[in-house]
Amino acid sequence: MTGKSRYQAPALTKGLEILELLAAASDPLIMSDISTALGRSVSEIFRMLQVLEEHGYIARAEEGYRLTNRLFALGMSQPPIRDLASTALPVMQDLARKAGQSCHLAVASGAEMVVIIAIEAPGLSGFAVRVGYRRPMHRSNSGRILLAFQPPEARAAMLDDIRAAGEALDEAELTERLDAAVANGGAIAPSPMLTGITDLSSPILAGGVARAALTMPFVDGAANRATVEACSQLVRDAAAAIGSAMSPIMLVPPRAADGEQ
Repeated sequence: MTGKSRYQAPALTKGLEILELLAAASDPLIMSDISTALGRSVSEIFRMLQVLEEHGYIARAEEGYRLTNRLFALGMSQPPIRDLASTALPVMQDLARKAGQSCHLAVASGAEMVVIIAIEAPGLSGFAVRVGYRRPMHRSNSGRILLAFQPPEARAAMLDDIRAAGEALDEAELTERLDAAVANGGAIAPSPMLTGITDLSSPILAGGVARAALTMPFVDGAANRATVEACSQLVRDAAAAIGSAMSPIMLVPPRAADGEQ
């Protein structure tokens, strides 16, 4: 936490510190690790962990404490996100059926993109990204789409968030990729995580600004229903359909999802 507030709420501060620590951790943390990381006594941490667990914000297992999806669910219950999800869901289900591939919808959350809807590929096999998956904005195709389709001042503010999170940026290379995405109306890029997967992404636009990004992690194979080119067009059409169905006041602003975890 940064800065010095005029008002102090020590218990709330401790609870938020624990939530932020667990959100940033790749694995569950035991009580002593949390105590050490936050510079607080075990007795202080114990009481806060008990309360957070009782209210469903964290869960305890043998390997330690982890966040539940309660914060994410609270963020999803906000009217703009809820309305975006209800509008996008049937379009995305139809997209997955036509393409024979999975797809997901992501929004901006601070310096990261976060997946709020994921539709699995029909059939017995396929690849899907889980709901709640987060990745630094500039390191994913979805995130770069969210960055690309912004007015200059909004893009600059989002890049500031990324730098503040301690992420290294090759700004010349990133700007080139963002400008290319705008010129092409979307982006196609190899998955940064898995070989053999190509991410096909298009923006959900309102007034020319990306409020969300629709992405299909295309898996090539002999049994595919459609080519990567055909699937790219299906993604673009689906993104346009979702954007057309949403009114501007229903679409969440690109930096309003910061409460999601």
